[in-house]
Amino acid sequence: MHIKMSGIHKAFGKNQVLTGVDFELKAGEVHALMGENGAGKSTLMNILTGLHRCDRGTIEVDGRKTTFSNPKDAERNGIAFIHQELNIWPDMTVLENLFVGKEPRTALGLLDVKKMRSLAERQFEKLNVLIPLDQEAGLCSVGQQQMIEIAKALMIQAEVIIMDEPTAALTEREIESLFDVIGRLKQEGVSIVYISHRMEEIFQICDRITVMRDGQTIDCKPIPETSMDEVVRKMVGRELTERFPQRHAHPGETVLEVKEITRAGVFEDVSFSVRSGEILGVAGLLGAGRTEIMRGIFGLLPLDSGEIWVNGQKTAIQTPRQAVNLGIGFITEDRKGEGLALDFTIRENVSLPSLRSFAPKGFIDQHSELAFVDMLIKRLMIKTESPETKAGHLSGGNQQKVVIAKWIGIGPRVLILDEPTRGIDIGAKREIYQLMNELTDRGVAIIMVSSELPEILGMSDRILVVREGRISGELSGQEATQEKIMALATGGQ
Repeated sequence: MHIKMSGIHKAFGKNQVLTGVDFELKAGEVHALMGENGAGKSTLMNILTGLHRCDRGTIEVDGRKTTFSNPKDAERNGIAFIHQELNIWPDMTVLENLFVGKEPRTALGLLDVKKMRSLAERQFEKLNVLIPLDQEAGLCSVGQQQMIEIAKALMIQAEVIIMDEPTAALTEREIESLFDVIGRLKQEGVSIVYISHRMEEIFQICDRITVMRDGQTIDCKPIPETSMDEVVRKMVGRELTERFPQRHAHPGETVLEVKEITRAGVFEDVSFSVRSGEILGVAGLLGAGRTEIMRGIFGLLPLDSGEIWVNGQKTAIQTPRQAVNLGIGFITEDRKGEGLALDFTIRENVSLPSLRSFAPKGFIDQHSELAFVDMLIKRLMIKTESPETKAGHLSGGNQQKVVIAKWIGIGPRVLILDEPTRGIDIGAKREIYQLMNELTDRGVAIIMVSSELPEILGMSDRILVVREGRISGELSGQEATQEKIMALATGGQ
């Protein structure tokens, strides 16, 4: 399938999102679509698949002008969109998820379960996927869920698959499996639009790259004819001299100490401390228990035993409110499910944890609240027309900045960041890294959980490695390497 989008314009109200974008996808190619958050990548793909209508411009499929009325219409015509937030029904089985909305039926109108199972087994075998069809989809890893989505796309005989940040939550092994699948699909003539902020992946698996900036097409080139530095420069419109800003850490007193905390079957005898002005990186494979440990500290997951000490005093944190009152903020890895109220405005989201400070007499001082929110919007360079814009209307990177803003607003002593830069562009990542440096300069202790080893190595003063619910080792920032971290994470030497 050959797709050509020409002169695409799209505005939402007064906000001009796309201004004359051109994009071409050839049959059997893996085409990278890159740009900062808010550049218009997702909007362009939503127009292609019929979720939005463009204001001006044309779409040609195999040389014929085409407009899809909705995503289902696009699917019927062989174009599937696998979104970053996977469309999985957790309480349904894997088999049911594969056929939801398009179940084959017998002549009597009953579900043809035998045919469903046969088709699913054939597709999983083709993808080299080993997932029990009767297992609840919610019990599958994110990588397995990703493969379920790919299988769903292929079962509609998709000729074009759009993948939005497909590796954001995958392990290294799952990423390798995904790349093997992409290679096989390419050989079969399936075209793939690959949206990612992970530059290394783009140069590993893609054939061509289109760069967008501020709703416009900046460049389109074959991968061998460009470089990472050139792509970054075209994405952000300026040079980024360093991926990670320099750190000059001056750790102070211990702010948070956990002693032998345990949650049966999840993590066991976990002990560590973090000091003011320090970034403590937490590495490990997905499923090792990193996130669960942080949720236990913040009062989201009950502890069976162990102690938590804050500022030298033993505390009992049983709820997030108690953690917040002690000066602990937690930026969750699931920004849409837990970090934001998407139907609330930016103002409401940012001020939510700090409302008491704006209502000393029981009534909110709206002038003070708005001044506080405006200050944080400017400080974090959140791209928005107004503090009254709903959070759900922002790009992923700007949503992440809103989550960070709301926790900075409480004036935390300890800030836990769980996958703080997942799914956001390289320019926004550097802004968050600079903000982390500023916070530690002011004495904030930061715990950063990340699956990106370059990020762990580039920003951490010390590194803890978690393996199977236990701390398997600790490394200083100076001695740490990817090899050492992976050895500790996998039980190797």
